[in-house]
Amino acid sequence: MTIKVLTMKEDILGANDAKAKANQERLDNLRILTINVMSSPGAGKTSLITNTIRKMPSAARIAVIEGDVASSIDAERVQQLGVPVVQINTAGGCHLDARMMAEAMDNLPMEKIDLLFIENVGNLICPAEFALGEHKRVIILSIPEGDDKPYKYPLMFTEADVILVNKSDLQPYTDFNVDAFHKAVKGINPKAQIFHISCKTGDGFDDWLKWLRAEMKAKKGKS
Repeated sequence: MTIKVLTMKEDILGANDAKAKANQERLDNLRILTINVMSSPGAGKTSLITNTIRKMPSAARIAVIEGDVASSIDAERVQQLGVPVVQINTAGGCHLDARMMAEAMDNLPMEKIDLLFIENVGNLICPAEFALGEHKRVIILSIPEGDDKPYKYPLMFTEADVILVNKSDLQPYTDFNVDAFHKAVKGINPKAQIFHISCKTGDGFDDWLKWLRAEMKAKKGKS
């Protein structure tokens, strides 16, 4: 008897992509710039988001979707800044998906948002495979993780619009090779912009915020 093999991954991703497209249409209609922030655990996703909220003009209406396997620790940090936030707990899942994203948006004041951050689950593999409806993908790599990660996790870095090298204040204490890292990234994704930042000291945030403001302006300018 011949065994029938089902390619379930393709089916799952196909359904997810359709939902992601619907999510993006909803965001486009409201002119909300949506940023999917991805990284390994501890690289600085929440610190990036909270520092960005503090440094952006008060007129910028920001909201956050927090994704974690469990707990609401990061969402509580965001909420303390007076920003609307929804927590998604995946109960063991290694990434967010477009259905989760849609449900989260249903629990946010969408008519009052200009910029929406999605903090994905800490993982350098699965989140890159699942579109959520975002407009831009931002990858954070921290200096202690090493400069070889583009070789080990190529899909994540290939999909990135912006790569933020965080914890730059630790660089003097590591063997992180900046030139080698840039060469690796540009070899697989020449269009990616790379900014070196420190969420601890604030170094490099001017370039990141300049990029973010330009993207927000472009989104508002589209009909």
